[in-house]
Amino acid sequence: MLVSICAVQCSPCTRCPRSTHRSLSRVHYLCLVVRASCSQVLGAASLPLVFSYPLTKRFTHWPQAYLGLVFNWGALLGWAAVHGSLNLPAVLPLYAGGICWTLVYDTIYAHQDKADDITAGVKSTALLFAHRTPLYLSLFGAASIASLAAAGSAVNLGSPYYVALAAAGAHMAWQIASTNYDNREDCYSKFASNWTFGALVFAGIVAGKLFGV
Repeated sequence: MLVSICAVQCSPCTRCPRSTHRSLSRVHYLCLVVRASCSQVLGAASLPLVFSYPLTKRFTHWPQAYLGLVFNWGALLGWAAVHGSLNLPAVLPLYAGGICWTLVYDTIYAHQDKADDITAGVKSTALLFAHRTPLYLSLFGAASIASLAAAGSAVNLGSPYYVALAAAGAHMAWQIASTNYDNREDCYSKFASNWTFGALVFAGIVAGKLFGV
């Protein structure tokens, strides 16, 4: 019924009262909402996360996790934009893997700012984990790799993907084990090295799709 109404176009004329045009405008607006693609809905749903993120340091020690929710929303949005729907067995592990990765690299980054954060009275996982940071980051790193492996399996990526993922996991393990968490320069260097992790995963996705068996 609604789709049929959406197909009707009403052009201004002297025979139709203004109230009719207003009513039809509301109907057409409703049609746009109903007919909006999955990606548009997901894009709009991300806005509360984006706008509220700057406040999280004031209220929780987990702003890095919240950043992960924001940054990795593209895993859901990108899939929906291409396919018009969500394949949950694929996108949920991908989203979770990205969130765990963000927790790793942004906690390393946050260790640069520990003294400033204490002075400013804001919170972070760096302050929460303190000397236990390598342990927690190892757990999140392992969860990230496992989740990315599950996402690859859900879309039938071939063996090159898992080879690249193993290399990415080794790179992440090196970051976590070798970072001097009390040295700003080293924290930034290890944070910046995450382009290598991302490049390895991306190369693995491409190779797993093109050359997988």
